[in-house]
Amino acid sequence: MTPEPDRCDVNTLVELPGSSPVAGAVRWDPVHSLWNGTMLAASLLVAPFVFSWGALVVCVLMTGATLLLGHSVGFHRRLIHRSFDCPLWLERMLVWVGTLVGMSGPLWMIRTHDLRDWAQRRSDCHDYLAHRRPPLHDAWWQLHCRLELAHPPAFDLGRAGRDPFYRFLEATWMAQQLPVAALLFAAGGWGWVVWGICVRVSLSVTGHWFVGHLAHRTGPQSWLVTEAGVQAHDVPWAAIATMGEAWHNNHHAFPGSARIGLYPGQSDWGYAFLLLLEKAGLVWNIALPEHLAREGALTRVAPEHAHASVPAAVAVLGRG
Repeated sequence: MTPEPDRCDVNTLVELPGSSPVAGAVRWDPVHSLWNGTMLAASLLVAPFVFSWGALVVCVLMTGATLLLGHSVGFHRRLIHRSFDCPLWLERMLVWVGTLVGMSGPLWMIRTHDLRDWAQRRSDCHDYLAHRRPPLHDAWWQLHCRLELAHPPAFDLGRAGRDPFYRFLEATWMAQQLPVAALLFAAGGWGWVVWGICVRVSLSVTGHWFVGHLAHRTGPQSWLVTEAGVQAHDVPWAAIATMGEAWHNNHHAFPGSARIGLYPGQSDWGYAFLLLLEKAGLVWNIALPEHLAREGALTRVAPEHAHASVPAAVAVLGRG
């Protein structure tokens, strides 16, 4: 019987001799740049002229739903970290919703996420992977460019990489907006299309970059990861908008945990949604910090810089 992989490892990345996250060149990525630029241009130049309160409500509700079900639960907590188990049909549905967020296809998301996770856990990495550059510079890099490492690792995406449905989504991730756009047009005309597709995608993509930039630059911390060249911070004001993903220091400390908001007052709608699915019998084996082998991997931050209350089952993992 094949042992279950460590949920805290970067399980899709294969280090090759000489693999390094340091040396590399940032190149313009025409596909993502034109996509992100078009969505932003439509949001700034067209959306104000087709505004309606109904279109705004559609934008807000669809943004929240796709970020919750798709990006946070489907892409991040299930497809990437495997922090809970569920039927394949449910996983595929959540991943499809994640594709609707509009960042890219599911296989690109896995590779991009795991490359950054691997790089940030090393003693040093390229500025692109660490969000070290000033905000506007970093925004251009992250939203319009890609990093080509001189000595990159390889990837083995396993079952997800062989899944025909995920391969289809990877090839058609932009076109997945079309059936949704058709429904929005039938229900509310062009205003609903522009706000429900263009504004929503632009908000999601730009917001994801902005919170990610801050989460690797400044903010409260509870833990430091041993030997990691890039440490994470929490972004408390973004907790609700990101469905709990903004508690990024917690996530770096316990990357395989399905619960990211660990302490009193830390909103985590993604975890709350998983609990509802668990009650319905659709989700099981939900991983929590106390289930993860993190002894010796973490150092508790000084109390004056940390969250005041730390659950005992979590605090013990930081000893060493």
